[in-house]
Amino acid sequence: MADPSVSVVIPVRNEVRFIAATIDSILAQDYGGPLEIVVADGMSDDGTREVLTDLAARHENLRFVDSPTGRTPNGLNLAIHASHGDIIVRCDGHAEFSPDYVRTAVEIMEETGAVNVGGIQHAVGQTWLQRSIAYAMTSRLGVGDARFHYGGDAGPVDTVYLGVFRRDALFAVGLFDEELTRNQDYELNIRLRSNGGVVWFDPRLRVVYRPRRNLRGLARQYYQYGTWKRRVVRMHPESTRLRQLIPPLFVIALLISAILALTPWRPLALVVPAAYALALVLATAAQLVRTRDRAALAMPAAITTMHLAWGLGFLAGS
Repeated sequence: MADPSVSVVIPVRNEVRFIAATIDSILAQDYGGPLEIVVADGMSDDGTREVLTDLAARHENLRFVDSPTGRTPNGLNLAIHASHGDIIVRCDGHAEFSPDYVRTAVEIMEETGAVNVGGIQHAVGQTWLQRSIAYAMTSRLGVGDARFHYGGDAGPVDTVYLGVFRRDALFAVGLFDEELTRNQDYELNIRLRSNGGVVWFDPRLRVVYRPRRNLRGLARQYYQYGTWKRRVVRMHPESTRLRQLIPPLFVIALLISAILALTPWRPLALVVPAAYALALVLATAAQLVRTRDRAALAMPAAITTMHLAWGLGFLAGS
């Protein structure tokens, strides 16, 4: 039987530093069936559009469409509508696929009957601080029990990184929710599972992900994550997981500690900060032993930024 046709869809805006490497990794796939690439460009003004024009002129299976809003869910839906593949592979403008990614994903989908499969978001930093942020994003202390951050056994999960979808399953639930600036992938997986589909994680699938390069960008990213997670929890309260509630509870605990510091119960004010500091020290020490990279010394700053930004976004984001 012939391999199903595949469309890789990529929403981008101002990704000139990474887009060529991303597309090169897709062009290097060892998949035997038809494969096209559809990029939805959010009116980039940093040179991304020029790179796409040059690549499209050299590769007939690559084209791009305009995404006037520049928002991720709108771009994804525009690219999907412009595509023709039976299988839709989501990619981001700063991700890189391993050469067997598409082939392996299609094989897993056929073996399991899943409507969406995905694997590990392999965070890789280039600068010293970016490496520390990558370590934070692959730490259980930093991200909880989401397997796509650090691996684990293959099997059904609530969500996966990016995703490889059956086209008919996507259209059956209405594609990505364009009201969600962030967390639209998690919300889509809720609807896929509610419609009887299986979302499947397999650690054989790995995607290189380039994290933010500084703590300010990381804080902005995770504040948005927290803000839009609250929106999804309101839409689908049954989808709530403990890992999603820990950051806002941590922020609340810190506020209570600050209040206690002004009362006769001052010693109690140290309990939460001291326990958290000890957890950070242990996680950092384990990472140093594992990697022998001194960039791990900045993990506490990265993890704390992630937790505080997510928690504040969940509690106060508009």
